Amino acid sequence: MTSNPTRTRPTAVNQPTPRYYDFKTYLTRTFGCKIHRISLDAHLSCPNRDGTVSTLGCIFCDDHGSGTGLARQGLSLTEQIRTLKQGLSRRFKVSKFVAYFQSYTNTYAPMPRLRQLYDEALADPDIVGLFIGTRPDCVSPEVAALLAEYARTHLVWLELGLQSAHDRTLALINRGHTFADFVTAVTRLQGTGVQICAHVILGLPGESADDMMATAQHLSALPVAGVKIHLLYIVKGTALDQMYLRGEYQPLTRAAYVRLVGDFLGYLRPEMVVMRLTGDPPREFLRAPTWALEKQRNLEEIKGDLTERDLWQGKFYDVSTRG
Repeated sequence: MTSNPTRTRPTAVNQPTPRYYDFKTYLTRTFGCKIHRISLDAHLSCPNRDGTVSTLGCIFCDDHGSGTGLARQGLSLTEQIRTLKQGLSRRFKVSKFVAYFQSYTNTYAPMPRLRQLYDEALADPDIVGLFIGTRPDCVSPEVAALLAEYARTHLVWLELGLQSAHDRTLALINRGHTFADFVTAVTRLQGTGVQICAHVILGLPGESADDMMATAQHLSALPVAGVKIHLLYIVKGTALDQMYLRGEYQPLTRAAYVRLVGDFLGYLRPEMVVMRLTGDPPREFLRAPTWALEKQRNLEEIKGDLTERDLWQGKFYDVSTRG
C-alpha cells in the first residue's frame, strides 16, 4: 500500500480567475485556435481481460470498454476520422483536431501495429496531435521510444488510467497494476516531450476523502501534466453492479462528489491541465447514480461550489512536496 502524504494546508495566495486550468483553454493557448478531440476505436484489447493479467477486468468496466465502439461496426481509423470530423466541424465550428485513442489499451499491441495506427491518424492533415489512453503497466521502453518519436513533431499526450494512488484500492478494484507501475511509466517518459495525463476516480470502494486527497498530492509531486477526474458510476452487468445489488457499495451523492472535486482541485499543481471534472456514463447501461447523467448541472454545481467555498486549483498545493 502506498503511503499517505500529510494533508498540509499552506497559506494560500489570492485566487486566480478562472479557478482551474481547463482543457479548452490549454488547447487554445497551444494552437492559437479552437481544437476539438476525435475519439477513436483502434480495436485493441486489454491485458486485464485477455488473460495476460486477468480475465475479469476492472470491477467498474463492462466488456465494451470506454469509447465509441466504432471499430466493431467495421470502420477503419481513416473512416472514423472522416465521419466524426464532419459532424464536429459543423457542430463546433472547428477545423483542427487531436486524435484520441480511447477504447481499451492503446499501447497494447506489437510495435509495427502501433506505428501503423498512429501514422494512419496523423495522415489526416487536420489532425494535429495524438492523445493515447492506456494502462501504466503497458508503457514499455519500446513504447516510450515510439511515442517520443511522435512528440518531436506533434503534440502527444499519454493518458494513464491510474484511478487511485493506493495499492489496496487498486487490488480491490482489480486494476492489475500498482502505483509503482504508474511512477515507472511517468519516469520512463520524463524528458521525452510526451505529456502525461492521469485518470483518477472519486468514490472508489473503501476510500476516504483523505485517501482521495492523498492521490491528488501524489500526482502533484510527479511530472504529471494533466488530470481527468471521474465519478465512480455503476454500469449494469459489471462486478461493481453486483456489489451494488448486494448492498456492498453505495455511490457518492451529488453533493459529496461536488465537494470532493473542489477539494481535489485544491491539492493539484496550478499548472496541471484539468481535462475532465466528471465522466459521461452510457445512459442505456447506467445503474446508478442517475444524477451522473446530468453533466451540465454537475459542472455548474462544481463551479458554484468553488466560488462559494473560495477554492481554486492549487490553493492547498504545498511546493515542498514537489518531486
